[in-house]
Amino acid sequence: MDRWRGEAPGTVVGFGRIACVDRYAGVHIATGGLRMRVAIVSDVHGNLTALEAVIADISRRGVDRVVHGGDLALIGCQPAEVIDRVRELGWSGIVGNTDELLWRPEQHEVQLRNAPKLRSLLRLLFDEYAPATRELLGEERVAWLRQLPSEHREQDLLIVHASTGDLWRAPSPDADNQTLAQTYGRRGASTVAYGHIHRPYVRQLDQLTIANSGSVGSPFDGDPRASYLLLESGRPEVVRVQYEVEREIDLLRRSDHPDRDRIVDMRRRGKFVAVAN
Repeated sequence: MDRWRGEAPGTVVGFGRIACVDRYAGVHIATGGLRMRVAIVSDVHGNLTALEAVIADISRRGVDRVVHGGDLALIGCQPAEVIDRVRELGWSGIVGNTDELLWRPEQHEVQLRNAPKLRSLLRLLFDEYAPATRELLGEERVAWLRQLPSEHREQDLLIVHASTGDLWRAPSPDADNQTLAQTYGRRGASTVAYGHIHRPYVRQLDQLTIANSGSVGSPFDGDPRASYLLLESGRPEVVRVQYEVEREIDLLRRSDHPDRDRIVDMRRRGKFVAVAN
């Protein structure tokens, strides 16, 4: 983790064909039509500490509009505070899979059929995280999440949580161009941005730019800094923002959140940690 220390907060990471870490050369990718500065903030996962650092960075940059990409609440000890902050700021946004599972318990069996190897993780999400998060949120906040749309458009920019028509499945950063084109092409957009996988990247196809925002609250690419996308004149870049990870860890440890030790490990390492069987 030491290699990330000492870098300025709000580090912009430009990307070429595909990249996930700072060592790649910066390349601006132009997208027609969009001429304002748009930030895409996704996968906060109840981490208010990281969200506040990202809000400060966005404010400093003079962004015109912010859109959240879903997964605001679950897997963190301050889900209500995160939702209240996003609502206070008036951000547009979309629903994510860990939002939806709060009111769609039947998805447990559906996702178990689709991904039986994830049985232990799905049990945690539906049987432990969801009840604890619903209690912290209250019905009014859950009702607010339920009215969020599944996609958002800004001119020729399309924002989805995972993929069009599916909140649970999305391509990884090493997916081939054909897979990305089949998943996100023919949607009337020259740029498609998504979250869900917690591993940011930008890829330029022939007539389409694909960008992943990474995660504000729980990155999985080995960099614990918060991640979001910034589009200026349609050009997507990944921004990494340092935040007080140890403060967030202290809050988690003092909470009653289920599975908090594993979540602490993920926050500190910036990587997914498998659920013990």
